[in-house]
Amino acid sequence: MRQHADKFNVLPMFDVEASDEALFANLDWIKSNEKDVQIFVDALASTWADMNADPTMVAKETNPDGPIGQLPKEILGELDNFYTDAVAGGLYDPMGGGEKAAMADMEWYSQAGQLEGDVSTLNIEDFWYLAPLNAATAK
Repeated sequence: MRQHADKFNVLPMFDVEASDEALFANLDWIKSNEKDVQIFVDALASTWADMNADPTMVAKETNPDGPIGQLPKEILGELDNFYTDAVAGGLYDPMGGGEKAAMADMEWYSQAGQLEGDVSTLNIEDFWYLAPLNAATAK
């Protein structure tokens, strides 16, 4: 957007830290595929932890023949800066976001008029199943 600011409009937004990366699945499916789900969530959590420890790992681990490797050179040349800034800005929570991100999402949905009730009185577990993430970050 910075490179083509004349082509984009930014809509006004209230101040909230809602997640933009969440996994959604039917709870029955998650529970019946618990081992596979845990392997997947463990891998995501370890990637975020690795990115926090070394934001340049994305460029180091990128397969030049894979999707990221196919990006234009001007973007590839900025991967380290992008991920360093993203980590410094808290975009990749080393603990996967967890309850904090879920609460931010609830606040966002509430302010957007999609969730009724006082957010502070709602139970996170009624909306999010955090057991796989909690298990992954406890390791």
